[in-house]
Amino acid sequence: MPGGASRVAADADARTRDRVLSAVLERGPVSAAELGDSLGFTSAAMRRHLDSLSQDGLIEVKRVRSSASGAGRPARRYVLSKRGQSTRGNDYLDIATAALTTLGQAVGPAAVEDFARTRFADMEERYRPLVEAAGPDLEDRSRALAGALSADGFVGSTKAVGVAGVRAPRSGPASRSAMPSIQLCQGHCPIQGLASAFPAFCDQETEVFARLLGVDVRRLSTLAAGGHVCTTHIPLGRIPAAPAAGPAGNQATFSIHQQGRP
Repeated sequence: MPGGASRVAADADARTRDRVLSAVLERGPVSAAELGDSLGFTSAAMRRHLDSLSQDGLIEVKRVRSSASGAGRPARRYVLSKRGQSTRGNDYLDIATAALTTLGQAVGPAAVEDFARTRFADMEERYRPLVEAAGPDLEDRSRALAGALSADGFVGSTKAVGVAGVRAPRSGPASRSAMPSIQLCQGHCPIQGLASAFPAFCDQETEVFARLLGVDVRRLSTLAAGGHVCTTHIPLGRIPAAPAAGPAGNQATFSIHQQGRP
Protein backbone atom coordinates (compact mmCIF):
# COMPACT_ATOMS: atom_id res chain seq x y z
CA MET A 1 0.00 0.00 0.00
CA PRO A 2 2.73 2.52 0.82
CA GLY A 3 4.24 1.94 -2.62
CA GLY A 4 0.86 2.36 -4.31
CA ALA A 5 0.19 5.54 -2.35
CA SER A 6 3.58 6.90 -3.41
CA ARG A 7 2.82 6.26 -7.08
CA VAL A 8 -0.56 7.98 -6.78
CA ALA A 9 1.10 10.98 -5.13
CA ALA A 10 3.79 11.07 -7.82
CA ASP A 11 1.18 10.98 -10.59
CA ALA A 12 -0.80 13.77 -8.96
CA ASP A 13 2.37 15.82 -8.57
CA ALA A 14 3.26 15.31 -12.24
CA ARG A 15 -0.21 16.45 -13.32
CA THR A 16 0.10 19.53 -11.14
CA ARG A 17 3.51 20.37 -12.58
CA ASP A 18 2.05 20.04 -16.06
CA ARG A 19 -0.71 22.50 -15.09
CA VAL A 20 1.92 24.94 -13.84
CA LEU A 21 3.98 24.50 -17.01
CA SER A 22 0.90 25.14 -19.18
CA ALA A 23 0.08 28.25 -17.13
CA VAL A 24 3.61 29.61 -17.61
CA LEU A 25 3.30 28.92 -21.33
CA GLU A 26 -0.02 30.75 -21.60
CA ARG A 27 0.76 33.71 -19.32
CA GLY A 28 4.53 34.13 -19.28
CA PRO A 29 6.38 36.21 -18.39
CA VAL A 30 4.39 35.69 -15.18
CA SER A 31 5.18 36.03 -11.46
CA ALA A 32 4.89 33.28 -8.87
CA ALA A 33 2.14 35.23 -7.10
CA GLU A 34 0.11 35.57 -10.29
CA LEU A 35 0.47 31.86 -10.98
CA GLY A 36 -0.55 30.98 -7.43
CA ASP A 37 -3.66 33.16 -7.65
CA SER A 38 -4.73 31.74 -11.00
CA LEU A 39 -4.15 28.11 -10.01
CA GLY A 40 -5.32 28.38 -6.39
CA PHE A 41 -1.98 27.33 -4.85
CA THR A 42 -0.36 28.58 -1.66
CA SER A 43 2.89 30.50 -2.00
CA ALA A 44 4.88 27.57 -0.61
CA ALA A 45 3.29 25.06 -3.00
CA MET A 46 3.79 27.40 -5.95
CA ARG A 47 7.46 27.89 -5.15
CA ARG A 48 7.98 24.14 -4.80
CA HIS A 49 6.54 23.41 -8.24
CA LEU A 50 8.40 26.30 -9.87
CA ASP A 51 11.69 25.19 -8.29
CA SER A 52 11.10 21.65 -9.57
CA LEU A 53 10.37 22.83 -13.11
CA SER A 54 13.37 25.13 -13.00
CA GLN A 55 15.67 22.32 -11.84
CA ASP A 56 14.42 20.21 -14.75
CA GLY A 57 15.31 23.03 -17.14
CA LEU A 58 11.70 23.50 -18.32
CA ILE A 59 11.28 27.09 -17.13
CA GLU A 60 13.62 29.98 -16.46
CA VAL A 61 13.52 33.36 -14.73
CA LYS A 62 13.31 36.60 -16.67
CA ARG A 63 13.96 39.91 -14.92
CA VAL A 64 11.33 42.51 -15.87
CA ARG A 65 11.11 46.15 -14.79
CA SER A 66 7.74 47.73 -14.07
CA SER A 67 6.28 49.25 -17.24
CA ALA A 68 4.58 51.91 -15.10
CA SER A 69 7.70 53.51 -13.65
CA GLY A 70 10.71 51.64 -14.91
CA ALA A 71 12.25 52.14 -11.47
CA GLY A 72 13.20 49.74 -8.72
CA ARG A 73 14.62 46.26 -8.77
CA PRO A 74 13.49 44.14 -11.74
CA ALA A 75 10.82 41.62 -10.77
CA ARG A 76 11.20 37.87 -11.28
CA ARG A 77 8.99 36.51 -14.02
CA TYR A 78 8.82 32.92 -15.25
CA VAL A 79 8.87 31.83 -18.90
CA LEU A 80 9.33 28.52 -20.67
CA SER A 81 12.92 27.64 -21.52
CA LYS A 82 13.91 26.28 -24.91
CA ARG A 83 13.72 22.79 -23.43
CA GLY A 84 10.26 23.56 -22.08
CA GLN A 85 9.12 24.77 -25.47
CA SER A 86 10.41 21.59 -27.08
CA THR A 87 8.22 19.45 -24.81
CA ARG A 88 5.08 21.00 -26.30
CA GLY A 89 5.19 19.03 -29.54
CA ASN A 90 8.16 19.24 -31.92
CA ASP A 91 8.81 15.55 -32.61
CA TYR A 92 8.70 16.07 -36.37
CA LEU A 93 11.45 18.71 -36.36
CA ASP A 94 14.44 16.62 -37.42
CA ILE A 95 12.57 15.07 -40.34
CA ALA A 96 11.09 18.37 -41.53
CA THR A 97 14.41 20.20 -41.24
CA ALA A 98 16.23 17.48 -43.18
CA ALA A 99 13.55 17.47 -45.88
CA LEU A 100 13.66 21.25 -46.37
CA THR A 101 17.45 21.29 -46.31
CA THR A 102 17.48 18.68 -49.09
CA LEU A 103 14.87 20.67 -51.02
CA GLY A 104 16.93 23.85 -50.74
CA GLN A 105 20.09 22.10 -51.86
CA ALA A 106 18.39 20.40 -54.81
CA VAL A 107 16.24 23.27 -56.08
CA GLY A 108 17.48 26.42 -54.35
CA PRO A 109 16.45 28.73 -51.47
CA ALA A 110 13.45 29.98 -53.44
CA ALA A 111 11.88 26.54 -53.17
CA VAL A 112 11.89 26.78 -49.36
CA GLU A 113 10.33 30.24 -49.55
CA ASP A 114 7.63 28.92 -51.86
CA PHE A 115 6.93 26.08 -49.43
CA ALA A 116 6.61 28.49 -46.50
CA ARG A 117 4.36 30.78 -48.57
CA THR A 118 2.07 27.88 -49.41
CA ARG A 119 1.85 26.79 -45.77
CA PHE A 120 0.84 30.24 -44.57
CA ALA A 121 -1.56 30.75 -47.45
CA ASP A 122 -3.71 28.07 -45.83
CA MET A 123 -3.50 29.89 -42.49
CA GLU A 124 -4.54 33.16 -44.14
CA GLU A 125 -7.51 31.53 -45.84
CA ARG A 126 -8.74 30.00 -42.57
CA TYR A 127 -8.15 33.10 -40.45
CA ARG A 128 -9.57 35.76 -42.80
CA PRO A 129 -13.29 35.06 -42.12
CA LEU A 130 -12.64 35.17 -38.37
CA VAL A 131 -10.75 38.45 -38.55
CA GLU A 132 -13.22 40.05 -40.98
CA ALA A 133 -16.13 39.07 -38.72
CA ALA A 134 -14.57 41.21 -35.96
CA GLY A 135 -15.25 44.38 -37.99
CA PRO A 136 -12.97 47.30 -38.90
CA ASP A 137 -11.61 48.08 -35.43
CA LEU A 138 -7.95 47.04 -35.23
CA GLU A 139 -8.13 46.05 -31.57
CA ASP A 140 -11.05 43.74 -32.28
CA ARG A 141 -9.33 42.32 -35.36
CA SER A 142 -6.14 41.75 -33.39
CA ARG A 143 -8.02 39.89 -30.66
CA ALA A 144 -9.74 37.75 -33.29
CA LEU A 145 -6.36 36.94 -34.82
CA ALA A 146 -4.97 36.03 -31.39
CA GLY A 147 -7.91 33.69 -30.83
CA ALA A 148 -7.34 31.99 -34.17
CA LEU A 149 -3.65 31.54 -33.34
CA SER A 150 -4.52 30.01 -29.96
CA ALA A 151 -6.82 27.51 -31.64
CA ASP A 152 -3.83 26.41 -33.73
CA GLY A 153 -1.56 26.00 -30.70
CA PHE A 154 0.31 29.32 -30.86
CA VAL A 155 -1.10 30.56 -27.51
CA GLY A 156 -2.01 34.00 -28.85
CA SER A 157 -2.82 37.06 -26.75
CA THR A 158 -2.95 40.83 -27.14
CA LYS A 159 -1.78 43.70 -24.96
CA ALA A 160 -2.57 47.40 -25.36
CA VAL A 161 0.46 49.72 -25.29
CA GLY A 162 0.04 53.46 -24.87
CA VAL A 163 -3.76 53.14 -25.15
CA ALA A 164 -6.60 53.98 -22.77
CA GLY A 165 -4.33 54.92 -19.88
CA VAL A 166 -1.90 52.05 -20.41
CA ARG A 167 1.59 53.47 -20.27
CA ALA A 168 4.06 52.29 -22.86
CA PRO A 169 7.16 50.42 -21.63
CA ARG A 170 10.36 52.43 -21.39
CA SER A 171 12.35 49.94 -23.44
CA GLY A 172 12.66 50.37 -27.19
CA PRO A 173 12.74 53.47 -29.40
CA ALA A 174 10.70 56.38 -28.05
CA SER A 175 8.85 56.86 -31.32
CA ARG A 176 7.61 53.28 -31.21
CA SER A 177 6.55 53.27 -27.54
CA ALA A 178 4.76 56.62 -27.92
CA MET A 179 2.52 55.30 -30.68
CA PRO A 180 -0.75 53.75 -29.49
CA SER A 181 -0.52 50.12 -30.44
CA ILE A 182 -1.40 46.52 -29.77
CA GLN A 183 1.22 43.88 -29.13
CA LEU A 184 0.18 40.51 -30.52
CA CYS A 185 2.01 37.81 -28.57
CA GLN A 186 2.48 34.11 -29.30
CA GLY A 187 3.63 32.13 -26.28
CA HIS A 188 4.33 28.97 -28.24
CA CYS A 189 5.42 28.18 -31.77
CA PRO A 190 4.75 24.64 -33.02
CA ILE A 191 7.37 25.17 -35.73
CA GLN A 192 9.95 27.03 -33.64
CA GLY A 193 12.89 24.81 -34.54
CA LEU A 194 11.97 24.89 -38.20
CA ALA A 195 11.67 28.68 -38.19
CA SER A 196 15.08 28.95 -36.52
CA ALA A 197 16.64 27.08 -39.42
CA PHE A 198 14.50 28.74 -42.12
CA PRO A 199 13.62 32.42 -41.46
CA ALA A 200 11.21 32.37 -44.41
CA PHE A 201 8.57 30.87 -42.09
CA CYS A 202 8.61 33.90 -39.77
CA ASP A 203 8.69 36.25 -42.76
CA GLN A 204 5.64 34.67 -44.34
CA GLU A 205 3.70 34.57 -41.07
CA THR A 206 4.36 38.28 -40.50
CA GLU A 207 3.16 39.12 -44.01
CA VAL A 208 -0.05 37.19 -43.37
CA PHE A 209 -0.65 39.24 -40.20
CA ALA A 210 -0.17 42.48 -42.13
CA ARG A 211 -2.60 41.46 -44.85
CA LEU A 212 -5.22 40.21 -42.40
CA LEU A 213 -5.08 43.37 -40.28
CA GLY A 214 -4.67 45.78 -43.18
CA VAL A 215 -1.75 47.72 -41.68
CA ASP A 216 2.02 47.63 -41.63
CA VAL A 217 3.17 45.50 -38.68
CA ARG A 218 6.55 45.15 -37.01
CA ARG A 219 8.04 42.00 -35.53
CA LEU A 220 9.72 42.91 -32.23
CA SER A 221 10.85 39.44 -31.15
CA THR A 222 10.50 35.80 -32.10
CA LEU A 223 10.92 32.52 -30.28
CA ALA A 224 12.93 31.30 -33.24
CA ALA A 225 15.49 34.07 -32.66
CA GLY A 226 15.75 33.34 -28.93
CA GLY A 227 12.95 35.53 -27.57
CA HIS A 228 10.68 34.38 -24.77
CA VAL A 229 7.61 35.10 -26.92
CA CYS A 230 6.87 36.13 -30.48
CA THR A 231 5.74 39.75 -30.36
CA THR A 232 4.23 41.69 -33.26
CA HIS A 233 3.70 45.47 -33.00
CA ILE A 234 0.38 46.60 -34.50
CA PRO A 235 -0.03 50.41 -34.73
CA LEU A 236 -3.46 51.79 -33.90
CA GLY A 237 -5.16 54.98 -35.00
CA ARG A 238 -5.21 53.93 -38.64
CA ILE A 239 -8.12 52.82 -40.75
CA PRO A 240 -7.41 49.35 -42.14
CA ALA A 241 -7.03 49.23 -45.89
CA ALA A 242 -9.25 47.04 -48.04
CA PRO A 243 -8.37 43.38 -47.53
CA ALA A 244 -5.36 42.49 -49.61
CA ALA A 245 -5.25 39.45 -51.80
CA GLY A 246 -3.15 36.48 -50.78
CA PRO A 247 0.33 35.81 -52.13
CA ALA A 248 -1.04 34.77 -55.51
CA GLY A 249 -3.14 37.96 -55.90
CA ASN A 250 -2.22 41.11 -57.76
CA GLN A 251 -2.77 43.60 -54.94
CA ALA A 252 0.19 45.10 -53.15
CA THR A 253 1.61 43.35 -50.10
CA PHE A 254 2.11 45.48 -46.98
CA SER A 255 5.72 46.18 -46.12
CA ILE A 256 7.07 44.27 -43.16
CA HIS A 257 9.77 45.53 -40.81
CA GLN A 258 11.51 43.06 -38.54
CA GLN A 259 13.84 43.61 -35.65
CA GLY A 260 16.03 40.71 -34.60
CA ARG A 261 14.51 38.48 -37.25
CA PRO A 262 15.34 34.78 -36.92
